[in-house]
Amino acid sequence: MTLAEYVVWFQDLGKDDVEHVGGKNASLGEMISNLSAAGVSVPGGFATTAEAFREFLEHNNLTQKINEALSALDVEDVVALAKTGEEIRRWVVEAPFQPALDKAIRDAYAQIGEGNADLPVAVRSSATAEDLPDASFAGQQETFLNIRGVDSVMIAVKEVFASLFNDRAISYRVHQGFDHKLVALSAGVQRMVRSETGAAGVMFSMDTESGFKDVVFITASYGLGEMVVQGAVNPDEFYVHKKTLLNKKPAVLRRNLGSKMQKMIYGAEGSAGKSVEIVDVDKDERIRYCLTDAQVENLSRQAIEIEKHYGMPMDIEWALDGDDGKLYIVQARPETVKSRSDVNVMERYLLKQTGKVLVEGRSIGQRIGAGKVRIVTNIKEMDKVQPGDVLVTDMTDPDWEPVMKRAAAIITNRGGRTCHAAIIARELGVPAIVGCGDATELLKDGQEVTASCAEGDTGKIYEGQLEFDIQRNSIESMPKLPFKIMMNVGNPDRAFDFAGLPNQGVGLARLEFIINRMIGVHPKALLNYDSMPQDVKQNVDKRTAGYGDPVDFYVEKLVEGVSTLAAAFHPEKVIVRLSDFKSNEYANLIGGKLYEPEEENPMLGFRGASRYISENFRDCFELECRAMKKVRDEMGFTNVELMVPFVRTVGEAEQVIELLAKNGLKRGENGLRVIMMCELPTNALLADEFLQHFDGFSIGSNDLTQLTLGLDRDSGIVSHLFDERDPAVKKLLKMAIDACNEQGKYIGICGQGPSDHPDLAKWLMEQGISSVSLNPDSVLDTWFYLAEKHGN
Repeated sequence: MTLAEYVVWFQDLGKDDVEHVGGKNASLGEMISNLSAAGVSVPGGFATTAEAFREFLEHNNLTQKINEALSALDVEDVVALAKTGEEIRRWVVEAPFQPALDKAIRDAYAQIGEGNADLPVAVRSSATAEDLPDASFAGQQETFLNIRGVDSVMIAVKEVFASLFNDRAISYRVHQGFDHKLVALSAGVQRMVRSETGAAGVMFSMDTESGFKDVVFITASYGLGEMVVQGAVNPDEFYVHKKTLLNKKPAVLRRNLGSKMQKMIYGAEGSAGKSVEIVDVDKDERIRYCLTDAQVENLSRQAIEIEKHYGMPMDIEWALDGDDGKLYIVQARPETVKSRSDVNVMERYLLKQTGKVLVEGRSIGQRIGAGKVRIVTNIKEMDKVQPGDVLVTDMTDPDWEPVMKRAAAIITNRGGRTCHAAIIARELGVPAIVGCGDATELLKDGQEVTASCAEGDTGKIYEGQLEFDIQRNSIESMPKLPFKIMMNVGNPDRAFDFAGLPNQGVGLARLEFIINRMIGVHPKALLNYDSMPQDVKQNVDKRTAGYGDPVDFYVEKLVEGVSTLAAAFHPEKVIVRLSDFKSNEYANLIGGKLYEPEEENPMLGFRGASRYISENFRDCFELECRAMKKVRDEMGFTNVELMVPFVRTVGEAEQVIELLAKNGLKRGENGLRVIMMCELPTNALLADEFLQHFDGFSIGSNDLTQLTLGLDRDSGIVSHLFDERDPAVKKLLKMAIDACNEQGKYIGICGQGPSDHPDLAKWLMEQGISSVSLNPDSVLDTWFYLAEKHGN
């Protein structure tokens, strides 16, 4: 071999060189060669070759010795796996480099240092079978950061070579069907990015949980990125909408503040094992996002370019240099889980019971698992976990892969949704709940629990083994219907997931769900923050961390919730119902009791349009208007339409429309449609008059039925009389439908009725309704039922 065949500069490599330098290094070369002009910044460096690695093994008579040891190994025997792996790694570390490879690495490091004999570099593994589109190999080999001086680099390269025979790598290759003899290792030596004074993390060019491809998902924490990759911290999270970003509009959809308790920084020594140290993050830094929106959007643009170049969703590691303020890409590999799943088969896990919630964290995967808790404090205790147990630990890493696949669910104190353990859990199809904080303290060994990742971003661990269903439906051949099926979606956490169901938009997005779940504070308490009691202020401070001021927090969280829904279903319509809390519900928010009246019957009290136009709530309503205006006019989500609830009189209708216009939401401007909830008998009886002020009706069958029949459906004594199919209710429904159709205006229904009664949906279809908005869990069944009836 010539000297050039031992090391290759990244800029001389491309994606076709996987066999030569492994997936990771080939990808770095591909990006440097092809994407620099598109704004993708990758630090330079060099790679040792697979040929050099194979020659190294031969030079030390290790090839046959290693193959014999591995062929005799049963990887399911965890003890034997650990013993064999340790022995092979010792053979590799103790073997000397062949002289030509030794010289090639030393010369290349001197060249990259340009006279700096102490240049800090990252030394990473890159296996010839890793980072392929059908196998992630995430974290299978080692990474060494802040390696300084040529002797330290030589040691790190040797450790990287040995890491091909980590327990996790040996086990993973067997399970993925890779022949050990055919896999070789390349060491990548790359200039360090000073993220120890900045931030770093992982991003995906799609949503990792739902497979939704129109967003970039970014995780970020202070210091070197290994803490995020390992799952040692709970990072900040951001979602960015690709189309909005490319249209040069504000594109950050969601922000979630992570605790970021610790960070990894450069150690005093630049040798493997001592090159980094972990320190606590200052409290004032923890309560701030570690990236600005501009930096989040910059990263997203780079992710979009990388995805476009490779033609597939990508898993990307990035770093922000705190010294030069620039963002760099340090790795990119194909995303391997969601991009492989069958998009035509809908699999839904549904809890049939609820119970006491013991612990909460970030959900990984959208499944449910139940079993006995097994608390494992370190890798030596893995034998405690039997098939079907729930693995509970501080943090897993890819070394735990042999036991992770046995578990019914995985629960960790630390970690974010892009850490290696989360990637492996997704690939294994095991539900995981990460970043719980104190799961190992709150859960008891042997205790029966249910881990649910099927309820959104927040994963919940319930007491006891609860019953759940698994529904699988094929959506390949959804039959045509003569009207639109839309969805009722309140929870932005589930938006990307629900967007995968066949639908024609969202017929009801409840603003109060966003206020309750994402804000939790009464708007008056935020507007009057300075005069709040100290205990309320403390609560508000905790909630509003990371945002400019309390009022900005309220507006921005509304924007995040609504824009997430708008992006998920774009370009289909998303009809957002303005807040419809009753006084007792508002009182339950932080600070709410200071502002809400005591009402005997809140359902018939201070709510809906009456609240918006009243002097003492108008300033709160104006915050909602500010948020809706930003979503539509600044971010460009003109698929968002507004809906006004509980309009008692035509005079109220007129005043609300005027108030909306005064706050920059004028009907017809920028294509804005304003719909009215038709939920009072008076709305149907005076439909023609109400429709003078609105662009259509959306029928709220729950309240309409209660108010028509004069009953409270929550009263067990009379609840048996509650039925949306009552002749009186149907008569009012028909009046509303006919009035809208005569005026050529929108008419839909978003109440519970059609979800509960497919025959009511069929009747509405026959009356000429434009759309029926259903709860997501009833969409497929109702769709097929209606198609069958329509065909008859």
